[in-house]
Amino acid sequence: MRSPAAALGSTVFFALAPGTVAGLIPWWLTDWRPGDWPPPLRLLGLLPLTVGAAVLLAAFVRFVREGLGTPAPVAPTEHLVVGGLYRHVRNPMYVAVVAAICGQGLLLARPVLFGYGAGAWALMWAFARWYEEPALADRFGAEYGRYRRAVPGWIPRPTPWRGE
Repeated sequence: MRSPAAALGSTVFFALAPGTVAGLIPWWLTDWRPGDWPPPLRLLGLLPLTVGAAVLLAAFVRFVREGLGTPAPVAPTEHLVVGGLYRHVRNPMYVAVVAAICGQGLLLARPVLFGYGAGAWALMWAFARWYEEPALADRFGAEYGRYRRAVPGWIPRPTPWRGE
């Protein structure tokens, strides 16, 4: 897949997948109406929300540039994406989406978003475990096997993996 097509596909997928999971559904659950927690506690939500959004954008860009494809299963990458944040954790997009949802939970003082975030994480874990990992193993073989053994799926490793 050429970069312009990958960029367009990734942009569409970004709007559909994380846009729905971390945007539309939280809005539907809360109507963006805040609760009444103390403002300093609520402002703490800006950190995971902002970091989550930045990580998500960086991961999507990496799929286009390094992988020459999209995160969407219908238009996968030509190359295994293992650079950037993927050197620390195999699923930075999923971690970022959950962080953004939890950040919204704090910012809006809406506990329902923490429950929703836990449910979203469970679904993402199941999808990664039973679809993505076998598909990547089939597509990239030993290269993915080495990567999977070295880089954790959900809790980032402190030092970047260098392909050792």
